[in-house]
Amino acid sequence: MKKKLFGTDGVRGVANIHPMTSEIAMQLGRAVAYIFKDGVKRHRIVIGKDTRLSGYMIENALAAGICSMGVDVLLVGPLPTPGIAFITSSMRADAGVVISASHNPYQDNGIKFFSGDGFKLPDEQELSIEDLIFSKKIDALRPIAAEVGKAFRIDDAGGRYIVFLKNSFPRDLDLKGLKIVLDCAHGAAYKVAPAVLEELGAEVVRLGVSPDGTNINAGCGSLHPEGIAEAVRENRADLGIALDGDADRVIFVDEFGNEVDGDHIMAICATRMLDSGTLANNTLVATVMSNLGLELAMREAGGRMVRTAVGDRYVVEEMRRNGYNFGGEQSGHMIFLDHNTTGDGMLSALQVLAIMQRSGRRLSELARVMTALPQVLVNVRVAERRDLSGCPGVQKAVAAVEQKLGREGRVLIRYSGTEPLLRIMLEGPDKRQIAEMADDIAAMVKTEIGAEEEA
Repeated sequence: MKKKLFGTDGVRGVANIHPMTSEIAMQLGRAVAYIFKDGVKRHRIVIGKDTRLSGYMIENALAAGICSMGVDVLLVGPLPTPGIAFITSSMRADAGVVISASHNPYQDNGIKFFSGDGFKLPDEQELSIEDLIFSKKIDALRPIAAEVGKAFRIDDAGGRYIVFLKNSFPRDLDLKGLKIVLDCAHGAAYKVAPAVLEELGAEVVRLGVSPDGTNINAGCGSLHPEGIAEAVRENRADLGIALDGDADRVIFVDEFGNEVDGDHIMAICATRMLDSGTLANNTLVATVMSNLGLELAMREAGGRMVRTAVGDRYVVEEMRRNGYNFGGEQSGHMIFLDHNTTGDGMLSALQVLAIMQRSGRRLSELARVMTALPQVLVNVRVAERRDLSGCPGVQKAVAAVEQKLGREGRVLIRYSGTEPLLRIMLEGPDKRQIAEMADDIAAMVKTEIGAEEEA
């Protein structure tokens, strides 16, 4: 069955326009409460959010829907997505809800769900939620009197998450002597992230810690590492750490201000875990978007890499299915299953900082473990998601490029799961050549589908 509301990471769109309306939010609340309610006990669902203005509207609608089904709500306020997963599990709640559009601009918002164990819902449960909404199977279910749910504010959720993060850092190490530039993207981690680093002893230069409801991700955070790069150079810091709006991803810059992306961070962590014998099955899980250089680095270190579809949820599913404990995405989502159930920007940052402190090496040195092949990504904004197998011109253009690259590169074309974009990614030995090839494919997409390339 094709989903009507859910994408690769929950429901997402422009706030107050379908599907991100208060009406749909209330129905989602009712449906998720129904799915996780078994009638044996008083049930509880955690709701957290980032710092978007529309979060107030959606939070209240979700809470109303959940309470209307006789389930209690635990409101934690602004907290990183991984923090909400942690709180859901640690408080033995039945489910968790995150109100966030992650790295998208403030006018967008989203809703994603965790089960009681802190893992994102599989496709089957998301389809069940949609079925309950569109079939109206639960419209007549209306608990009354004392059976209606209550809402409670959890004031110490941030403190609990700070302690959890600090406990993920080796007890015999600290961050004394490190100067770190930290960009919280005016998002959900604006309080907890600086506190964690400072309590571990680091000197922190704070950026993006003044949310006003409309400035989340605006020219800052993990999509704009140039901000921390400049600040690292100006402050002569040891490194920079940039989170996105809901702090489930992280991008670094080294002491020279050079970007260190998720692939390089995975290479650093995975090879170190290989050396220490802690990488389960000697395997790293990444997506089809990760650079071929990461795969080569793992092979050279004596490990291997398996790939999944794009989306940290699919990385986690592969990890759980085959007993792996580390995986992630080039974009900076990294999942350390020995510590948390989902991508966690601050937890990932702490693992890297621990490697730096343990080895006495700077981030620029550690990043040399991997050499990235030139990679080009072109986004084409599309009016509709046409089946590419029915676009012979695009298929012919892709086949021609694949023939030219041979075994020295690869081509990947896919639709974004969260935005109306067709992503064209090429890797190969010559960046100018693959850039021209990507432009050729993009031109055919615009000719055949009638799209315009995103600025």
